[in-house]
Amino acid sequence: MRILVTGAAGFIGYHVCRRLLEEGGHEVLGLDNFNDYYPVSLKRDRMARLTARANFSVVEGDLAEGDLYASAHRTFRPDGVIHLGAQAGVRYSLEQPEAYVSSNLLGFTKVLEAVRRDPPAHLVYASSSSVYGAGSVSPFREDEAADRPVSFYAATKRANELMAHSYAHLFGLPVTGLRFFTVYGSWGRPDMAPMLFSRAICEGRPIRLFNHGKNLRDFTHVDDIASGVLAALRHPPAADLAAGRAPARVLNLGHNEPVETLRFVALLEAALGRKATLEMLGPQPGDMESTCADLTLARESIGYGPRVSLEDGLAEFARWFLPYHGFGGE
Repeated sequence: MRILVTGAAGFIGYHVCRRLLEEGGHEVLGLDNFNDYYPVSLKRDRMARLTARANFSVVEGDLAEGDLYASAHRTFRPDGVIHLGAQAGVRYSLEQPEAYVSSNLLGFTKVLEAVRRDPPAHLVYASSSSVYGAGSVSPFREDEAADRPVSFYAATKRANELMAHSYAHLFGLPVTGLRFFTVYGSWGRPDMAPMLFSRAICEGRPIRLFNHGKNLRDFTHVDDIASGVLAALRHPPAADLAAGRAPARVLNLGHNEPVETLRFVALLEAALGRKATLEMLGPQPGDMESTCADLTLARESIGYGPRVSLEDGLAEFARWFLPYHGFGGE
């Protein structure tokens, strides 16, 4: 298959591309703008590992600008599109909301328009567990209303789901949105808890735990997320004309075993072989107190089931983190 992956230099994008190339038989085109939301060097290092492989090429540029995406799509003519390119981060959306309008709304519109004109077999795109806002009850189910987001980032991701549904309804495009739950693992984003905590531990700085470390998170290893993305790609939804249902769906991809942040830190200490200093703080605006994925629909629809335990996942993360960031290790 010919697969186009946006956000290919990102955390999840890199792992999805790597898995596609390891499967063999696929030609993969990556697209990324290499923005400086976090150090570009990490994105370049990920990309270097991909470009060293056969059957992979990359287009560099912003999918929200001009006809960059349309041109890449039209030339490559993908069998499937995995759209992971977006501006991420709940807290950053409080500071720079315009970045989310450009990347998450305009950028996604560019993808949808190109897909409408030259349809692949399936469009899979990244949503987020953040769409479950005020009033949501854990474990979160996909049929909840999700109409009261508590951050602007979440609002843009929920908007993506509605935009995708409208294109599926109007043009018969098979689309699947994936609500990711707190992804961690090697090559992770520096602004996420595992990396922030690990750097603080290794540098002897205190870890700031909001809500006194009582927030519950459904930590999901990136290998499980990549498996879910590829499983979703292989199983496009079908329209049900009799029921008036478009070929669109959203699925949770999580672990279904949330843990308190304090417990996560304790397991991270064990993986790194170092002790943490903790600074307890109150709740952070825009943060959810608990996340947990109901996986019933994902199991039934695409056969998804997480396999990596938190202990094993953090051990894998530590084996990458320590040497990559110069703290010793393997």
